[in-house]
Amino acid sequence: MKSHYRAVVIGGGVVGSSVLYHLAKFGWKDVCMLERSVLTAGSSWHAAGGIHALNADPNMAALQAYTIDLLSEIEAESGQNIGLHMTGGLTLAGTPERWEWLQSAYRTFQAIGITDCHLMTPKEAQEACPIMSTDGVIGALWADREGYVDTTGTVHAYATAAKMRGAEYYEHTKVEELIQTKDGWKVVTDKGVITCEHVVNAGGLWAKQLGRMAGIELPVSPLKHHYLISDTIPELAALDFEVPMTVDLEGFTYMRQDQKGLLLGIYEVDHEHWAMDGAPWDYGMELFQEQTDRIENELILGFERYPALQTTGVKTWVNGAFTFSPDGNPLVGPVNGVNGYWCACAVMAGFLQGGGVGKSLAEWMIHGETEADTYSMDVARYGTFAENREYIRQTTGQFYSRRFVMSYPNEQLPAGRPLKRASAYEGMTAAGCRWGQSWDLEVPLYFAPSEEFVENLTLKRSNAHDIVAEECRVVREGVALLDITGFSRFEVSGPEAEPWLNTLMACRLPKPGRAKLAPMLAESGRLMGDLTMFNWGDGTWWIMGSYYLRAWHMRWFNDHLINGVNVRDLGEEICGFALAGPKSKDVIDKLVHGGVDLPFMGCARMDVGLLQTNVARMSVTGERGYEINCRYGDHISLRHMLLEAGAEAGIKEVGFNALLSTRLEKSFGIWSAEFTQGYTPAQTGMDRWIDWEKDFIGKAGAVAERDGNGPDQRIVTLEIDSEGADPIGYEPVWQNGEMVGFVTSGGYGHTVQKSLAMAMVSADAASEGTALTVHVVGVERGAKVIPASPYDPAGKAMRG
Repeated sequence: MKSHYRAVVIGGGVVGSSVLYHLAKFGWKDVCMLERSVLTAGSSWHAAGGIHALNADPNMAALQAYTIDLLSEIEAESGQNIGLHMTGGLTLAGTPERWEWLQSAYRTFQAIGITDCHLMTPKEAQEACPIMSTDGVIGALWADREGYVDTTGTVHAYATAAKMRGAEYYEHTKVEELIQTKDGWKVVTDKGVITCEHVVNAGGLWAKQLGRMAGIELPVSPLKHHYLISDTIPELAALDFEVPMTVDLEGFTYMRQDQKGLLLGIYEVDHEHWAMDGAPWDYGMELFQEQTDRIENELILGFERYPALQTTGVKTWVNGAFTFSPDGNPLVGPVNGVNGYWCACAVMAGFLQGGGVGKSLAEWMIHGETEADTYSMDVARYGTFAENREYIRQTTGQFYSRRFVMSYPNEQLPAGRPLKRASAYEGMTAAGCRWGQSWDLEVPLYFAPSEEFVENLTLKRSNAHDIVAEECRVVREGVALLDITGFSRFEVSGPEAEPWLNTLMACRLPKPGRAKLAPMLAESGRLMGDLTMFNWGDGTWWIMGSYYLRAWHMRWFNDHLINGVNVRDLGEEICGFALAGPKSKDVIDKLVHGGVDLPFMGCARMDVGLLQTNVARMSVTGERGYEINCRYGDHISLRHMLLEAGAEAGIKEVGFNALLSTRLEKSFGIWSAEFTQGYTPAQTGMDRWIDWEKDFIGKAGAVAERDGNGPDQRIVTLEIDSEGADPIGYEPVWQNGEMVGFVTSGGYGHTVQKSLAMAMVSADAASEGTALTVHVVGVERGAKVIPASPYDPAGKAMRG
């Protein structure tokens, strides 16, 4: 072991070994991995080792697909047998609602490139898995690329292949302290001190302690997880093929063959956390006593699904710990403000996702960005609010217990909330507000007509459809009031603020007293933000964007910060309300001396009633509107003043569901749908805001796209012949039986009274009038490309 390396990976499980392998593969040979015990100690050795390509998140699906392809490669490269069994897999549906969900999910998988799956009847599922009872099964989804691996062999294959490429790893080397230096890190071990530029936390069950060594509180917690392995089953031994991996969604179980017996795993509803502050250092190859009383209900369902288990003994019980994040996805990437510290933690499905995690992190460390959109596993998707122990306990437990529970797009889950509430929360709740969650914040969805109203959970239009329709009517015909606390706001100041912003943003900067849409690009020319910039005319600027991206964008700003620039996140200081609708000026004029004379996209500091505010004339709804930003302590007063001033005009409070409908009618894209870090300006139409005459981050990539053949895909607006249901995202788009794209987001346009969607489609299918079809909740519907902004295409309403 040397005294210095470029990077040190801490943790010798499947994730750490994959990171080590990819760093070496992509060119960093001067790297090592440290394991306090032996390779696989912790979670890797006792994992069930299941692999499958299916994931409703397209980026996670791509990550899993890469891992599956990689497994055979590292086996061949290392010479280490990984015990790969590609059996295929079944996912069962046992209720009409679940079958509808599974049919919809099947089309989603098609949209994101998973083409080796198809729906099955109960009879077909029975033929694929003869030892299974199909009682209560309505249908199933088959996937070719499912199976399992030998977990110990796989970890050793990664590590051996890494070593063959020049990397090093050392077992029985415990990290005891991390000390940050001006040049990187001192890694203090029980075998001596190593210096390095980069440290990777791949600590698994010990990720919490490795974070605390660097002053970082990671939102992770271990939970216990059971599976059993049966004795030999004669019916299974008699088969001349291996039965497929099978997930019984109603039974909370997964199953695979293990030699001539079955492995039955359980995601128990009655979950149990363990060692929330991290596993003891002397823990590693141990298991917990099985707790059959805690998993009794799930065991009964499992034994009913696989009747042979009722007459077969249990050879082995496994009750071990795995580490989970609040949403179940990994925590990957650089930690803001802690240079050279990287996370590769909470990879709950390490043998399924570990290859993709290693690839993405190695790309990030070496090249500065990843090939794929990694936001869904980026450590920066959480803020400091997620460091709270009770938040971690509630959310990780909720994810675990809901692992196989059907979810709905309009469902609001309770764990970890309500957390942060705007000052006017109580008044809005009394007025009927129904709340959703964005990051740590409660945000208004719509205003119910009575306390008794309960929204039904559905994949189709819910009983809140007409409520949202009325809120949209108010926006279009009168004046609506919307709480906009759920926007992010950053203040930029200092003598170098303007030149810094000019380099950071791809647009021409707004003049004093004006605002402008501002695309922000990565070095590759792909998007890093669809932001709005405000020039207040006194040397200070605001950047406004998506609230849930606060930590993600702040890390980007800090990574590119220069002397003479100060960036401050205003998310704990500033909130506000927006007025939207043709009567919005009538309302604000009553509260501003002399009235408001702002041009479209104009902004100014002004007194609104008794309050000092920052006002901008803009609206995401496509109507005339004003965004009024105030201090947190003024939020209640601002709401009361606006409601009183708007009473004569019939002002009504609305939520973000109405905004989402009205923005679709204007073909306004949003982040995580039409805009992501995987898309380019030309694909999304954001290139119209680029100032090609100046230098900015990402210009070379954007110019190459502009001067080349252009993008292969573009965002378009679709009108869909659908009744009772609307697309929400990732539904496949077809032309003459060939898939040409997918929906990025959709919904109902209450003003134009049409089902609408925005979609990323191939360039040759993007022409207006092109006839297409779209699957909506599993049913193929007619569609066509229509001109952007089906409502008020000339924009007269918002500019008038």
